[in-house]
Amino acid sequence: MTQWTGGYVEGIDYTHGYYRELGPLHAAMALAHAGVRMPTVGHACELGFGQGLSTNIHAAASSVAWYGTDFNPSQARFAAHLAQAADSGAQLVDQSFADYCARPDLPDFDFIALHGIWSWVSPENRALLLDFVQRKLKPGGVLYLSYNCHPGGAPMVPVRELLSGYAARMTAPGAGIDRRIDAALAFAGKLLATRPAYLEAHPQLAERVAALQQQDRRYLAHEYFNQDWQPVSFAEQAAALRAAGLEFACDAHHLDQIGLLNLSAAQRALLAQLPDPVLCQGVRDLMMNQNFRRDYWVKSADRQRLAPAEHDAALRGQRVVMVMPRTDVELRVRTSTFDIALNQAAYTPLLDLLQDHQPRTVAEIERAVPMRGGLRQLYEAIFILCGTGVLAPAQTPATVAAAQASSRRLNLALWAHARGSDDIHYLASPVVGGGLAMPRIPQLFLLAQSQGVRGAAAWSEFAWAIVAGQDVPLQRDGGPLATAADQLAELRRKAEIFESAYLAMYQLLGIADTA
Repeated sequence: MTQWTGGYVEGIDYTHGYYRELGPLHAAMALAHAGVRMPTVGHACELGFGQGLSTNIHAAASSVAWYGTDFNPSQARFAAHLAQAADSGAQLVDQSFADYCARPDLPDFDFIALHGIWSWVSPENRALLLDFVQRKLKPGGVLYLSYNCHPGGAPMVPVRELLSGYAARMTAPGAGIDRRIDAALAFAGKLLATRPAYLEAHPQLAERVAALQQQDRRYLAHEYFNQDWQPVSFAEQAAALRAAGLEFACDAHHLDQIGLLNLSAAQRALLAQLPDPVLCQGVRDLMMNQNFRRDYWVKSADRQRLAPAEHDAALRGQRVVMVMPRTDVELRVRTSTFDIALNQAAYTPLLDLLQDHQPRTVAEIERAVPMRGGLRQLYEAIFILCGTGVLAPAQTPATVAAAQASSRRLNLALWAHARGSDDIHYLASPVVGGGLAMPRIPQLFLLAQSQGVRGAAAWSEFAWAIVAGQDVPLQRDGGPLATAADQLAELRRKAEIFESAYLAMYQLLGIADTA
């Protein structure tokens, strides 16, 4: 570790993840469901953006001016490269929090995002971040904050200290962080095999440690091997943010807002007796053994609650679009608590209407497929489908048109990246103002399409010319394909499926070229 990293792990870059909760459009839908006013977002900032994929996608696919910093120079260079390729205007740098938060040239922000970083940095850096949010978030502005929390995170604290301590004291620094992580995990496995009393008190830890063995070492390095790793209770977090003028608005993950999907009837009844929102959230975390929270917080929240008529208008004004083929939709919701089948009679007309992948407002949907329970029941159904990834919030036609060019430029850069790497699985959609999942091979098909190559047979040959010499065999049914003939046949199969079932949808969503 070096002093300038503030105790944060160095020597290994973070994964190229995309997180939709960092997008203002996703936040607007979540706040509308909770009855909280969402500001018009002109300026947004992500502190600790990692590889910068989320920031770049949200900047390219919307009209929002994005800013941000990450102390890791190689990550910041990659993020700045994507911003330049997209010509989105995103201003992404590699300054420390101390230097960035002291800059006098930054605008005030309508939206600030902190994904995970709060749990991984020193108390001094948390104080800097809190001061920045207090000074730079506008009244009515929204903070997205995700963090490790109690009670679910508590049992892992001594295990995390063991892993980090073993890597620091029992391995050679020159061995590389990935090998040091492997050594620490191997020791943890040996310790658990001795059946320590702590394991008997927390039997779920054996499964969690075993799961760590399967995870990307880049993720583990940044999650567990920092100098600091601090889960907090919701009450502690709420008290810290209240000092900066922020109050809890709602869960950022849509499905987490819906008690029926996460709590028993008895648990929901008990929570209904708690008018205090902080206590209510803490009790719910105990009920669910929560170990990670994704929350939206609002500055001056007492003035942002919507009156009933305003709430109805906010719900009706939301726009959504279907982002998967109708045939792929499974009418089930799986949470950490339940596996629930959705009502076919209620959801089928809604899905049939939206299967053309045309954005519609909730008001338009309400007129076309009214539900017996009225607006609130309809919005709940739409909200659940957004939570499961069947639907996504959509932008206005004017914003879509303005974001098309920068979205395409960013996607061209991501497709070019896919030539030699399989680490980015998202593309920018101007229709949804954010990212949609896309594996590497379909990205290569879209790269071919962008170069005038047409049809499944030609796409598969194009992709084969790229992957054949990379010594990374294609897989099918969980296993590698041994021969070149089998791999080319698999590419052709994938290309035919993509052409018949997905291409037209991605064209409508502004990701694939139409000519």
